[in-house]
Amino acid sequence: METTMKEKFMIPLELKEVLESAREVVIPRTKDEILELAVDGKDFFEVMYEVPGRGMVVEATVAKCKNGLAINYPETYMRRRDPSALVIGDNKPTDKPRFYERFGEDFEPLRLETLKWLKEQSLLLIPFMAGGHEYGYPGLLVAPKNAGFFAGGLADLQFFIPRDEIPDGFKPRCIIYLAPPFRHTHFEGKQVVVHNRLDEVHEIFSYNLYPGPSAKKGVYGFLLQMGENEGWLTAHASVVRVITPYENVFVIMHEGASGGGKSEMLEQVHREPDGRILLAENIKTGEKIYIELMENSELEPVADDMVLCHPRLQKGRKLVVKDAEDGWFIRVDHITKYGTDPFLEGLTVHPSEPLIFLNIDAPPRSTVLIWEHIMDEPDKPCPNPRVILPKRAIPHAVSEPVEVDIRSFGVRTPPCTKERPSYGIVGFLQILPPAVAWLWRLVAPRGYANPSITATKGMSSEGVGSFWPFATGKMVNYANILLEQILETPETRYILVPNQHIGVYKVGFMPEWISREYLSRRGKAWFKPDQLLPSRCPLLGFTPKDIKIDGHLIPHELLYPHVQPEVGEDGYEKGAKILVDFFKEELKKFLTPDLHPLGRKIIECCLDDGNIEDYQALVPMK
Repeated sequence: METTMKEKFMIPLELKEVLESAREVVIPRTKDEILELAVDGKDFFEVMYEVPGRGMVVEATVAKCKNGLAINYPETYMRRRDPSALVIGDNKPTDKPRFYERFGEDFEPLRLETLKWLKEQSLLLIPFMAGGHEYGYPGLLVAPKNAGFFAGGLADLQFFIPRDEIPDGFKPRCIIYLAPPFRHTHFEGKQVVVHNRLDEVHEIFSYNLYPGPSAKKGVYGFLLQMGENEGWLTAHASVVRVITPYENVFVIMHEGASGGGKSEMLEQVHREPDGRILLAENIKTGEKIYIELMENSELEPVADDMVLCHPRLQKGRKLVVKDAEDGWFIRVDHITKYGTDPFLEGLTVHPSEPLIFLNIDAPPRSTVLIWEHIMDEPDKPCPNPRVILPKRAIPHAVSEPVEVDIRSFGVRTPPCTKERPSYGIVGFLQILPPAVAWLWRLVAPRGYANPSITATKGMSSEGVGSFWPFATGKMVNYANILLEQILETPETRYILVPNQHIGVYKVGFMPEWISREYLSRRGKAWFKPDQLLPSRCPLLGFTPKDIKIDGHLIPHELLYPHVQPEVGEDGYEKGAKILVDFFKEELKKFLTPDLHPLGRKIIECCLDDGNIEDYQALVPMK
């Protein structure tokens, strides 16, 4: 690296030695330059590395297409994030598996070996701001030059700093070291991402070329660690600003485990070809319930997955948030043919700038089509096709901070009948007291038929905040921060919405879409006490007596599943017991000496079968 650039960086001595010894160090001036490096002047480029005993191994292929780069992995395993990729290389407090526990040796020798390997490469250096320019932290990617597509993906997802805009004294708090061949030499071909939390810098050693566990969730883990250290959160959520036909402006932040409807919260209500809305279908009788909505609200997307809840954003009694990403890692498995999602198809077929596509079948010089998924095997398409969409390419996207009116939580629910009771007893819209809303965020149920998780029988937990799979610290610390956040923002309200089923009715994502339209139309007019009834299960808070939108009432069998003849009170009570027993089992793990005293009372209230008044007494609902 030339002397003028050396002077800009305040980096650890070990990294200085890597950059001084490397064959070449390239710091790009533009994203276009990164994409050109990704194909090395060719239409089709193979990203390959020398692996001792195996020779050259192709890790990925890059096809230069009319609308961007199509990235594919020869190994089916590499086409999605391995949920067990994250391990901890340091000895700081954590509830996650440590490197020496999993691999039987200390991480430091491998760390030094990785740095030695990077010294022998031509390198790409990508400066970025994790979490954004105003409230984020300086970061740096150190990658082999031939992994330009990975660098381009990170540049789109994070806040890339071009070479000519790097400030003097740039001191990274997060450094990602990319060394793909080590997965073969040390980890039997598996994805492994090691978080090594040093006092001055959070190191992320990525030993694979799929960006999910490192460029995406690895940086998320770093932000969560900074928040744990400083007492704030990066929430796992989507955020949308809704402008109703009556010009009400309303902001909803939707949280939940994978499959809980975060991406769907940014979608318009799905309609039938004749314009009607299929609200629900009885899976036993075939009865269909339709509703007419004359006009949709306008939707302005704020965030898709990572939401910065930084204390410097707060200015009142409502939660104020900002997108923690500069681009969105959008899965398009649901788009299987032309016309499925004309908006997203148009954005990707004719983008304002070249995009990066993963797991899409596209030859060089073609147009990448997001419904042409690569095949994992004959007649079995890859379930994880993706496009990285820079936020600047999304019309009406909101980048400034917004004040959150409602925090909703989504859960996938199975069918429930009196013969086969289940936790599919969540009504169309549940109003949650703050204490109960906190419990849902501790347990974060993955729920039924999850498209992202292979093991979907019964309920399982995504872990605290639903961001636990990406976190590196202690569960109880995040639980405490979540509770403090709720207590400090008393005018932000909480709801719970199911998706997939309500009792015996199949509803898809209609509850969250219609609830979004209904609550936004109500605007600041929140429910009066006489408009709510305590739910039969205290974990479901309150149920509105009636929901009327554009003159149409939502049928009571969707608000109160126990009135469905196929469910009945007995089926409901058995389903409620399944839900409560699951919560009790998951909540016990938080009862440690470090738990917030009020948090202990809330959890004990659940364990003691407290009622809705008990929860209200602990944290009143405004």
